Amino acid sequence: MLLHLPTSLPEAQECMAQGAVPVGGATLVWATWQRDGFPQQAMSLRNLPQANAIEATALGSAVVLHQIDERVPEALRQAAASVGTGAVRRTATVGGNIVGSTLRCLLPAALVLDARAVTLGADAVHETDLDEVVAKRLLLLGLKWRTPIASSFHKQSGEAGGPPPLVVATAVHADSESGRLLRVAVRDGYEVFSGSTAHTADAEQALHTLEGADMSALRPPVREAVGRQVTDFLARTDDH
Repeated sequence: MLLHLPTSLPEAQECMAQGAVPVGGATLVWATWQRDGFPQQAMSLRNLPQANAIEATALGSAVVLHQIDERVPEALRQAAASVGTGAVRRTATVGGNIVGSTLRCLLPAALVLDARAVTLGADAVHETDLDEVVAKRLLLLGLKWRTPIASSFHKQSGEAGGPPPLVVATAVHADSESGRLLRVAVRDGYEVFSGSTAHTADAEQALHTLEGADMSALRPPVREAVGRQVTDFLARTDDH
């Protein structure tokens, strides 16, 4: 397998044109490659500046999870810190987690930040929503978002080999119409649900609104767990 390490966008696009397979998430597909055969050409974005950004409103896809620090919102920091072991976080990347993984621990955090995906196509750089990136497995360059007033991330404890633990991410944003907007995203099993509502100190009212929109499929025990997290988050953000 020939591994390309492009240092510019035109070089990366040329590698794509030659059929190089992106290796984001390679730690997860390695067993598949060993079983089915390795691609003739592969491409890593680890030397591409645009894919290595760590900023207040942007995060590159080649950033290794253990590098994510206080420069990004709390929800993303906590999400990255919750992934696997220290050894995993020193090798797993943002792009691999969101596009290459079935667990996508960072996805709920990105959704509550109202993040947009920056992707690389054969012809140009594009900006799109995260649902399209996940569905079509697009080549992710990074994430862009608007700075929240506050955000948080909670992952329940799970057993090794058991089902994916419940994840709840929350964020409050300034909003020109409602004053403040509450965004909530939940990973239940392998499914991710998200929604938004006008900010309120009443968690029950917020959940009722969310369930009437995008999160109506939440199971009762999940709804209770989400309610506790939203209540705690709203209590902590009242003074912001």
